[in-house]
Amino acid sequence: MKIEKDRVVRFHYSVAEAGGEPVETSRDREPLAILFGHGNIIPGLEKAMDGREAGETFKADVTAADAYGERREGMSQRVPKKHFGAQKLAPGQQVVLNTSFGPRAVTIEKVGMSVVDVDLNHPMAGKDLQFDIEIVDVREASKEEIEHGHVHGEGGHQH
Repeated sequence: MKIEKDRVVRFHYSVAEAGGEPVETSRDREPLAILFGHGNIIPGLEKAMDGREAGETFKADVTAADAYGERREGMSQRVPKKHFGAQKLAPGQQVVLNTSFGPRAVTIEKVGMSVVDVDLNHPMAGKDLQFDIEIVDVREASKEEIEHGHVHGEGGHQH
């Protein structure tokens, strides 16, 4: 079965900055499961997966524009330290901050007595990425999965 819109795709991946060593992999856990064609992965990776089948392995080069976008200046924000709980914070550290729009990865720029300056750019913004992909399986999505916009069950969302 080919990968196309409204199909559930389970896959393993490794990702690296162009020319670098992998910075993240799924090969030490269950494959990632996505509802294809619903914006659940970066656009460049979705384009590279389109039309592929279970069992395929391939490499995909994704430009920053088709990944997490270009870095934007002026994306710093001062956040009260209490929002980080008891975490020990240091400049350059990446943490997940709970915002009114949901969890967001931020990079610590400066730690003060009561406030923390953070960079809101995604940590991989402005970076061209290289993916190593293994398609584990492809199946039709259920009506409920399509309505909800995400995968249910193994590797997906549990309601």
